[in-house]
Amino acid sequence: MPELPEVEVVRRGLERWVSGRVVTDVDVLHPRAVRRHLAGGPDFAARLKGHEIGEARRRGKYLWLPLADSPNAILAHLGMSGQLLVQPEDAPDEKHLRIRVRFDDDLGTELRFVDQRTFGGLSLHGTTADGLPDVIAHIARDPLDPAFDEEAFHQGLRRSRTTIKRALLNQSLISGVGNIYADEALWRAKLHYERPTATFTRPRTTELLGHIRDVMNAALAVGGTSFDSLYVNVNGESGYFERSLDAYGREDEPCRRCGTPMRRRPWMNRSSYFCPRCQRPPRPARQRLRTS
Repeated sequence: MPELPEVEVVRRGLERWVSGRVVTDVDVLHPRAVRRHLAGGPDFAARLKGHEIGEARRRGKYLWLPLADSPNAILAHLGMSGQLLVQPEDAPDEKHLRIRVRFDDDLGTELRFVDQRTFGGLSLHGTTADGLPDVIAHIARDPLDPAFDEEAFHQGLRRSRTTIKRALLNQSLISGVGNIYADEALWRAKLHYERPTATFTRPRTTELLGHIRDVMNAALAVGGTSFDSLYVNVNGESGYFERSLDAYGREDEPCRRCGTPMRRRPWMNRSSYFCPRCQRPPRPARQRLRTS
């Protein structure tokens, strides 16, 4: 699923091509694409018509388009294959086109939500005083947010009494980090994914946050990570950070730091990639590693 860099790339595209435009018509072509809008497709379409799209916003992996003249926002769930594309009005429909949004201007483009697997969708929600859709008010700030509180994160990490990768994927503690960038940041920090959070000192937390920011900014610079055609920006272009990954997806390839073959282990219905030499597991985990 898209993580912070991929969602931020899409947000920037929406800000450039969609923000400030007024909606004239909405076609909901598949009911699952608005299943989180409980009132259904016709209500979703009717409540958007005539409203101006505000500045595209993001928190962590969550992306939304506020309505500039209404206390509501369109929340986008990209899921595993959702795409928000700005296309010429006369461009052929994509095979998996789910929602079309037209605008009251002469730019000649429209916003399309395309989703092959229909896990994603769009929905309309009220917003909080901070401008967040109310359904994501519990989501923590992300490490690229200027208002991110490092001390609060460190204290939350220490109190969580879990392991570090689980903590990084806890969106109520820190948002935007998913499986790929967690593995990348942990490799850079030489930390095993099962390192207990209670062992983190303030300098160690600061160092890890630095690596998280570095890897996300590096990914942003090249448009994010695309392993296939399912993640693209609003112009349909793929990101290229997968060419620079140091850990994720590199099982049996040499560690770029020490040359040891990288390993992959099943982890919470996902996989964790790490270097067994650079990222030594905590003692209980070492015993499991030797016997696996």
